[in-house]
Amino acid sequence: MEQGYSAVHQQKIMIIDDEPDVTITLQSVLEKNGFGTDSYNDPVEAYKNFRDGQYDLVLLDIRMPVIDGFHLYQKIKMIDSKVKICFLTATEYFHEEIRKQKGLGDFKQESFLRKPIENEELVHLIKKLLGCR
Repeated sequence: MEQGYSAVHQQKIMIIDDEPDVTITLQSVLEKNGFGTDSYNDPVEAYKNFRDGQYDLVLLDIRMPVIDGFHLYQKIKMIDSKVKICFLTATEYFHEEIRKQKGLGDFKQESFLRKPIENEELVHLIKKLLGCR
């Protein structure tokens, strides 16, 4: 008799932010809420380790050295067009301005999280983006 697949898929999130305290905090909060995570402080290293189908969501800081979040987003989408992206920003820019400037008109407001963010709000927004209940 064939056994059914009973394992629940743990949703996996890649966190990319050049500030170690941010990645440590996000990783801790998300793992306590049942998500699998990998975090990177170097966007180039994150890109080298990104694989198609490995992640459900990428939390991506906008302002980073070497390569900014928008350019990294474009590179990631060439590898995995289905992965969801959520930008992290500490800037005062409204998401509308960023979308217009960068040609990212398909992004909704919840695709931009303003740092700092409360833990409960972070988890709620990520669950919403991933379609969790």
